[in-house]
Amino acid sequence: MGLSSALFTAISGLQGSSQAMTVTGNNIANSSTVGFKTSSTVFSDLLSANIASSSGNSQVGRGSQVQTVQTSFSQGGFESTESATDIAIEGSGFFIVGDPLSDTSLYTRNGNFSFDDDGYLVTADGYRVQGSTYNANGVLASGNLSDIQVDLVSQIKAKRTENVTLQTNLDSNSEVLNAGVFDSTAPEDTSNYATTTTVYDSLGTAHLLTCYFTKVNDQTWNWNLTVDGADLTGGTSGVLEIIGSGTLVFDQDGNLSTGSTGTTTSGILTWANGADQTQQLAYVFDTTQFDSDSTVFSQDQDGYASGEVTDVDIAADGTVSAVYSNGETIPVAMIALATFINSDGLDAVGSSLYRETGESGTPTIGYPGASQGTLITQALELSNVDLATEFVDLITIQNAYSANSKVITTTNEMLDELVNLIR
Repeated sequence: MGLSSALFTAISGLQGSSQAMTVTGNNIANSSTVGFKTSSTVFSDLLSANIASSSGNSQVGRGSQVQTVQTSFSQGGFESTESATDIAIEGSGFFIVGDPLSDTSLYTRNGNFSFDDDGYLVTADGYRVQGSTYNANGVLASGNLSDIQVDLVSQIKAKRTENVTLQTNLDSNSEVLNAGVFDSTAPEDTSNYATTTTVYDSLGTAHLLTCYFTKVNDQTWNWNLTVDGADLTGGTSGVLEIIGSGTLVFDQDGNLSTGSTGTTTSGILTWANGADQTQQLAYVFDTTQFDSDSTVFSQDQDGYASGEVTDVDIAADGTVSAVYSNGETIPVAMIALATFINSDGLDAVGSSLYRETGESGTPTIGYPGASQGTLITQALELSNVDLATEFVDLITIQNAYSANSKVITTTNEMLDELVNLIR
């Protein structure tokens, strides 16, 4: 070994510092890139050379090299956005995206998604987000993942009402009216309380049904379900038609003991607009009789009119749903997430995308949760680059580069002295 070896040792230091500067510069350049993960340079020494000395063999280093560039997948901060398709992951999971031109699956932490013209949920580069789809019965289909797609121009057909639930209280202090007999020609005078519910026929036409409650005695009430005759074939506008009736019996504690369910009379609902003539409604009375004002706490029915897609909702559990103009929300797909045994082994391919390798291991596929990571909607994960740390690295790398340059300068001066010996 001689002075020339010192030159090459210093050169290895310069090369390593240059590569480290590239890594740090890349971190700084991507400090505002959504989902970007910072990298760090790890150095190692080169194989030492053996030399003879008075105490035996000794070793002299031959320089340094970049052993690896490690990616830190630590959690980045979150930024709230106004977009319903922006999603951030809190945890170790990755979104799975597919190249529409191939069957290649890639992985990303960048949840800046949008819907393209065909209704596919895609990244900014057009990669399609992967997940599982719901079938027509609202059941999540198992099996292989597929592109998440929402038909943005679809129309949901009307669904006729079949079930109505009323949660009410009837005032125990109400007086008995008309001997407890309801008269549809004088409903206000022969009932103690009434509530109106909107229901739908098979064409999606809305109908107003009013349920009148008439007190019979201290623990018994009759209910009568009515509709304007104009809605029924052969009916008269402004005349109430009774389409169902029953009796509610309460115990001494004010709880309903008999009559919690009832139905409309079979065959009565002959809608005048030509809708399905066989519609029958099942009523569930979740009713009490306490010493407080008669009131409706809630009412629910399972029908709806036809509607068009007006929006798309992505829930924190990963469910992608189409929101329709009739107020219905229908689940379409569930976003899938992937985790890796060794995320550091992933191969970065640009655009915040990663590819699995033998070092990363095969991905474990699942849905948002404790193991895969949880989703934060209307938010993006920021870069985890710490600029303060990067600036300190810049100073360290610059000093190392200058020091190695000084080694070369000093060695060159020593070589000059050696050449001058023969002059």
